[in-house]
Amino acid sequence: MSGTFLRLACTAAVAAQAVLAPVPAAAEPEPQRSVAELLTDLQQLYRQTEQATETYNATTEQLERQRAEVARLDGELARARLALQGSRTDAGRLARQQYQNSGGLGPYVRLLLAPDPQHALDEGHVIGELARERARTVGRLAAAEKRKDALARAARKALDTQLSLAGRQQRQRDDVRSRLAGVERLLAALTPEQLAAIARLEQRGVAEAQRTLTTAGALPADRAASPAGGRAVRYALDQVGKPYAWGAQGPDAYDCSGLTSEAWSHAGTPIPRTSQEQWEQLRRVPLKELRPGDLVLYFPEATHVAMYVGAGKVVQAPRPGGKVTVSPIAGYPILGAVRPDSAGRG
Repeated sequence: MSGTFLRLACTAAVAAQAVLAPVPAAAEPEPQRSVAELLTDLQQLYRQTEQATETYNATTEQLERQRAEVARLDGELARARLALQGSRTDAGRLARQQYQNSGGLGPYVRLLLAPDPQHALDEGHVIGELARERARTVGRLAAAEKRKDALARAARKALDTQLSLAGRQQRQRDDVRSRLAGVERLLAALTPEQLAAIARLEQRGVAEAQRTLTTAGALPADRAASPAGGRAVRYALDQVGKPYAWGAQGPDAYDCSGLTSEAWSHAGTPIPRTSQEQWEQLRRVPLKELRPGDLVLYFPEATHVAMYVGAGKVVQAPRPGGKVTVSPIAGYPILGAVRPDSAGRG
């Protein structure tokens, strides 16, 4: 049903109501938005949601690394405390020995009074070695105390960072849920006819963008995938039909970067988790040199990613409410492409 038809229907209904039963003047209803405007609103909401999702994913990755760092420091701190306990035991033993021997003659007096000076010298060497061992024990104790204190400070700081990241992750999760609720409210307000019209308009836009790339010669020629790229593509294609779920990395659901990172992980080449990290850290390649397995990034902020499968198409987890699917490469504004591996033909 077109926007014009809807407006005419509303006008007729209001006129009939006025003739049959006059009522007090009411506020004028909001003008009906066009299908193009509704599509723009939806696309903006989807983009904001996916951007919030990738931000949440990045914080989740940081939080996991921070938890590992906290565990490592806790382990080191426990070992340092055991070493300190051992050093304190050694220091206590030496202190007791020194106290027990404090009533005797000093080593120099014993040397002067000894009937056998050579024996006294040998004994003095032993006494000197004991003194050096005492100094080493005291040094170990001081170093162990210093290391324990430094590790305790580092562990406290690492835990504070973990707590801060956990709070940030909670706020970002709430942000994603809020944006998803906005998408759901807009969709719930649309009629089946409007939804169908939006889908047709979106498909026309994708087809036009794909033709533009083809006409400009920007699409790549057929190229062979590397061995790892081939494995990544097969994994991604095996996920077709599974639902999009924000923050998901499979095996039952995926978000956009969850699909690409898991596919390459199963291919034996781990890559960063988020689309922004994939864009920043992986080797960039021109679109004309794409081969299956390469990743295509979308939007200026690199908030969406898909995997090229050849013939001008990508496999992707498109957006909330969608499913993993194979679609034209020009489904969104292309930022660029990256290659997770360097093996095989260029």
